[in-house]
Amino acid sequence: MKNKALFGPGGNCDSFYEAGFKSSVDAPAFVNSFGLDAYEYEAGNGVTASVDTFKKLGETAKREDIKLSIHAPYYISLSSVDPEKRKGSSKYILSSAIALDAMGGDIMVIHAGSTAKLDRSVALDYAKEALFHSLRVLSDNELYGYKLGIETMGKVNQLGTLDEVLEMCKVDSTIVPVVDFGHMNARDGGSVFKNADDYKRVFEKISSSCGAFVAEELHCHFSKIEYTGGGEKRHLTFEDSVFGPEFEPLMKAIYDLGVHPTIICESAGTQAKDALSMKNEYLKLL
Repeated sequence: MKNKALFGPGGNCDSFYEAGFKSSVDAPAFVNSFGLDAYEYEAGNGVTASVDTFKKLGETAKREDIKLSIHAPYYISLSSVDPEKRKGSSKYILSSAIALDAMGGDIMVIHAGSTAKLDRSVALDYAKEALFHSLRVLSDNELYGYKLGIETMGKVNQLGTLDEVLEMCKVDSTIVPVVDFGHMNARDGGSVFKNADDYKRVFEKISSSCGAFVAEELHCHFSKIEYTGGGEKRHLTFEDSVFGPEFEPLMKAIYDLGVHPTIICESAGTQAKDALSMKNEYLKLL
């Protein structure tokens, strides 16, 4: 897998349960059987599994050669108008780091939160302060060093344009961008990604802001997403022919640039199947 792009699902797809599996501990073997390389544990509704379960997940992933990541709880709000909520987000980041440490992963994916009625620059300052506080909490618990991946968001009222994410990454070298191409496309009404050059510009911008290594090892999300005037509405599958973005130009872009990101597919129920479609398209280019 070295120096190649990695592909996998975010969470467990419909076929995982249809095959009779119930526990995410079984996910790495299932993902490997699909011919995939990565798996993102979804803790959007909270980190509720035991440390022992995360250790078992990590042991299985190591045996199956599957790279692990975790999606931190959705209710993290780094930009909340309430200072206690901003400060409180650190406990959810800490619980995600504990799980990440147990499973042997290296990055957690974080939603920064809503801008609400705040000026976006004020919301951004709040988020940066909350991240700094979270880093202190991680350090106090001897868990500093794991990557905090700030995700680009799909709704207009959310903090998470690419520029905003890159600004948050300036807080510390362990804070890195997580690019969700579907979110970016939905946020801008489907006008962002039309060809390989459009995708290349994202990697080039990250390289310029965060360094070449961050761009080369970028953690990404991809899915087709339905959108309205306010941005993201719902995740779709690759069978949709109305909303984008299309993945083939992204595969061309990463091949041309020689980068090797991890691309987590978040299609609605078909994330393993669709992740394999991306990988197969990528392998055609090698």
